[in-house]
Amino acid sequence: MLKAGFNKTTQSNEEAKTMFGKDAEVTTGQATLNSMLGQGCKIKGDIELQGTIRIDGQFEGSISCPDTLIIGKSGIVKAEVKVKNAVIGGKLIGNIAAANKIELQSGSHVEGDIQTARLVIDEGVFFEGNCKMGTSQEGAKAQSDHAPNASAQNNPNNPNWQRKDEKRPEPVASR
Repeated sequence: MLKAGFNKTTQSNEEAKTMFGKDAEVTTGQATLNSMLGQGCKIKGDIELQGTIRIDGQFEGSISCPDTLIIGKSGIVKAEVKVKNAVIGGKLIGNIAAANKIELQSGSHVEGDIQTARLVIDEGVFFEGNCKMGTSQEGAKAQSDHAPNASAQNNPNNPNWQRKDEKRPEPVASR
């Protein structure tokens, strides 16, 4: 709770120092914290908000935020996430797309695909998934440069796909 005359920037900065050992402005590039899901709180649903959100509890669903998502050390998020920036100190299960930057802090756990322009990974992070770097415009341009059939032919999940130097064995006829 803010006291009269107390600077909100200072408070969120102190919270960030306590939680991450870093300044909020340095970590998120933001000076204010608009929404918070506290430790011990469990919520399922979809979150769409303006500004920065911090999650120290448990959340399941989807998150859409044009600013910053902070998952604290005790935070557990099972969601599809679309944000500008993300700072992950806890656990994220699901895909995340950040237009600017994702920071995975020491001790964090991420299971899912990451798409971002910039990625920072501290020592001691668990990450299982795929990572696609670059801006969304670069990805859209790369997609349009390839013919639709070419992408299907080069996809290892396509049963007809094979490397150029690979010879597939002939199928054995069944009796």
